[in-house]
Amino acid sequence: MTSKPSPPDGFSLSVPDTWWEFDIRPEGREATIRRLVDERSRMFPELAPYRADLTTMLLKMANDAHESGAQYRGCMAENFEAVPLSATVTVSVVGAKSDHGAVLSPDPRAIAESLRAITPRREGDAWRKVTTVDIPDVGPAARTCGVEDVPVAQGDSRTLRMVLTQTYIPVPGTTDQVVLVSGASPVLDLAEAFHDVFDAVTGTFRFV
Repeated sequence: MTSKPSPPDGFSLSVPDTWWEFDIRPEGREATIRRLVDERSRMFPELAPYRADLTTMLLKMANDAHESGAQYRGCMAENFEAVPLSATVTVSVVGAKSDHGAVLSPDPRAIAESLRAITPRREGDAWRKVTTVDIPDVGPAARTCGVEDVPVAQGDSRTLRMVLTQTYIPVPGTTDQVVLVSGASPVLDLAEAFHDVFDAVTGTFRFV
């Protein structure tokens, strides 16, 4: 008789070297973020005038991630030819549910079938494609990618239009859990490029 595999102890994910990674827990985030900003400012003196703004922004990102139940958040924050660029990748463990809250099998096909595609009626409208992808060393996963209106904060009725890629990865050894890897950016003009970045980052995901 084959024994049921045990759930993994954790996960690993790699983001580009220029991104920011830090502890999102309340007890550790302020010290680690301030230390990280200090280190980056020494490495890149051009960041020094923006230390306070960077610290405030990263603390808010960490707080938002923790309040949403996330276990990890990596952030991109930089200027490119005087244009501010920002993006985040968040990892959460969630129940497999449909858009309407019904409990689903964590099978990627079942999740993909439950997710609603959004077809834009005119240029500039929100849109969403639903697919399945294969992640190396992990296997198939359901995915949505598009430009969507997402809540400004949990429980807030206001929305912000974002480039969004969400990948639903079944957790081995469980029947009702998936890892949600969510990549988001407010830079709509670079939607295609950010979808590629989020795909590459999600492709590094591994259970450990």
